[in-house]
Amino acid sequence: MCEDLHPRHAGLNRRGLFVTGAAAALTLGTVSFAEGAEGRGPARGGAPGTKETRTVRGTLPTGSPDYVYLPVEVPRGVRELHVAYTYQKPAVPPGTQGNALDIGVFDERGTELGGEGFRGWSGGARTEFFVRADDATPGYIPGPVRAGTWHIALGPYTVAPDGLPYEVTITLTYGEPGRTPKPVYPPERAKGRGRAWYRGDCHLHSVHSDGKRTLAEIAALARAAGLDFINSSEHNTHAAHAHWAEHAGGDLLIMLGEEVTTRNGHVVALGTDPGTFVDWRYRARDNRFGKYARKVREAGGLVVPAHPHATCVGCNWKFGFGEADVIEAWNGPYTPDDEIALADWDSTLVASVRGGRRWIPAMGNSDAHRDPDPVGGPQTVVLADDLTREAIQEGLRRGHSYVAESKSVELAFSAAGGRGHHAGIGERLDVDRDAPVTVRLAVKGAPGCTARFVTDQGVLYTSPPLPESGAGTVEWRTTASYAAYVRAEVRHPATTPPLPGALTAFTNPIFLGD
Repeated sequence: MCEDLHPRHAGLNRRGLFVTGAAAALTLGTVSFAEGAEGRGPARGGAPGTKETRTVRGTLPTGSPDYVYLPVEVPRGVRELHVAYTYQKPAVPPGTQGNALDIGVFDERGTELGGEGFRGWSGGARTEFFVRADDATPGYIPGPVRAGTWHIALGPYTVAPDGLPYEVTITLTYGEPGRTPKPVYPPERAKGRGRAWYRGDCHLHSVHSDGKRTLAEIAALARAAGLDFINSSEHNTHAAHAHWAEHAGGDLLIMLGEEVTTRNGHVVALGTDPGTFVDWRYRARDNRFGKYARKVREAGGLVVPAHPHATCVGCNWKFGFGEADVIEAWNGPYTPDDEIALADWDSTLVASVRGGRRWIPAMGNSDAHRDPDPVGGPQTVVLADDLTREAIQEGLRRGHSYVAESKSVELAFSAAGGRGHHAGIGERLDVDRDAPVTVRLAVKGAPGCTARFVTDQGVLYTSPPLPESGAGTVEWRTTASYAAYVRAEVRHPATTPPLPGALTAFTNPIFLGD
């Protein structure tokens, strides 16, 4: 059975539409299956194996709210909810955004912020999904299809000047629900080497959001890239958490998280408790980010603003860094927006030393989605007490880390002062303001690259190119009065002087002074 509901969904001013209070959302008129399959009412449901379908058509105008909810009255006795959708993508003038429409679903528990009713999100990565007790499309959470009002969540990401015509088809299949599998999560400990440097990539995407790789493929590529740990970070869903356990092992720690993808920037929830969902349905002007940043920490995770200066729609970070534990200053292949992110992060270091405030470490991740995106390019190398979730997070939080473009690049960075004082990455060298300090950087795996030392005054030293062996040691002398901190960069030869070459690696700073 197909029902055209176009007159009730043609625009925001039509009867049957009303605005909800949460996060600038709109609720459309309800789709009803009240008669049930073959004329049966909601108390009885349909005969096992029978299907019933409703189709909704409408047009969302320019200026639509961020989220549009389509209520669906689900009767008793439903085994599976299946949703398919399409929308038109007309040509638009140069420089104008075309149509893009995301989709997800909330169950009978509702759409309130916090996500109690959240059952899955695929963004714009797929055109259909299903949910049932024993299985669900990747990105969605298996569980019973209980009777009540479910909501198809539409996200008009961008809308063309002439509007966004859409069609949503909902199919219910009746029958016994089946058994929901008990989730099994990866262990929080792998076989480490005690206190050592561990390599990781904490921003990765699979088929559970908009990636094209399976979890098995990602795990294999992580091992090939020399990684010791990774973090699950699907867009706006934690559905992958329950599928990672079989891919973990003594040689690979798999942490769980989410890329919280708002309309004002993305943030990686890094290493949260299994099954943690973090809501994304707010903008900076809504003053809600602090609440969900706290939720990430309460769930044992780190708050990591991702690619803060990326140019894609909605990617540029608008929430400020007051809630950040770590900043992703290098995302994927090194591009101009990474150069801006690195400079912006360096400015936060200057502000911290001059204002006596806490400093925020930086990291780098691949954000790999599909071939040929390299997993572990770049990767963050963390000094941790062991290969555990807690130890890795502590190393990241304290800035005991550096970022390298691949497993072939190794750095050792330290500073030494009088009376045998020394400090490593992320530490403070306690010396008098005018006491001489020797900064030392040892590099491996960077042939032809140059090393440079960056301070609160800018770049104060650049080395000659490293030999073809890629190995070398660079030293520089300074004082705490001249440099409040020193961090190291290793860069490829410049292709367009006087602009610097792309990064090979960079470190978090060493602070100088008492």
